[in-house]
Amino acid sequence: MYFDATYLLVIPAIIFALIAQIKVKSTFNRYSSEHNQHGYTAKEVARKILDDNGLQNVSIEYVKGELTDHYDPSANVIRLSDSVYSSTSVAAIGVAAHEVGHAIQHAKGYAPIKVRQAIIPVTQIGSSLAVPLVLVGMLFSALNWLVPVGIFLYTGVVFFQAVTLPVEFNASNRALKTLDENLILYKDEVKMAKKVLGAAAMTYVAAMFSSLMSLLRLILIANGGRGRRR
Repeated sequence: MYFDATYLLVIPAIIFALIAQIKVKSTFNRYSSEHNQHGYTAKEVARKILDDNGLQNVSIEYVKGELTDHYDPSANVIRLSDSVYSSTSVAAIGVAAHEVGHAIQHAKGYAPIKVRQAIIPVTQIGSSLAVPLVLVGMLFSALNWLVPVGIFLYTGVVFFQAVTLPVEFNASNRALKTLDENLILYKDEVKMAKKVLGAAAMTYVAAMFSSLMSLLRLILIANGGRGRRR
């Protein structure tokens, strides 16, 4: 029975991703019971930070789901989830301020987020077509030129994940600085929000690691296929 040794590259990535997901949920749940002393809701904090930065044109909407919060630059709207929108917890406020950080990045022309936005179409193509192209190229010798094309396309996915890291870290740093300097949260509450955003950041690190391992696996499979055809 044939065992594909390249799966050994993917297993650590899967474990890392699972640990990161468990960590972010447990950390968020832990600090969801810690309510800020001012009594602000996450929506109120998001609105205040937006207005203070001259972003009255950015709206805030409710979205269903758990931690489905995001900033949509195409609609110029921040969407806050069930557990965040009306919550007064320091966890919810940290998440809301983080999403506002993305809106500020767009408004100020922060370079990494502009790059990430520009390569999204290429990334979507690469994530859906890379593996099929490599497999087809390996199966049909006349189409072996598809193998490097597929690998190149998946490199775009890795690049997207690499650009995402500074974007997310910067948004969190902006959020924590604003919450602290504008006295929206007290010092001990800022520390709690930092733990929530730090746990969330690890999910992006895990995604980067996973994409790297998947790219390496594709390269090894492609090289193995060439070796068998010789």
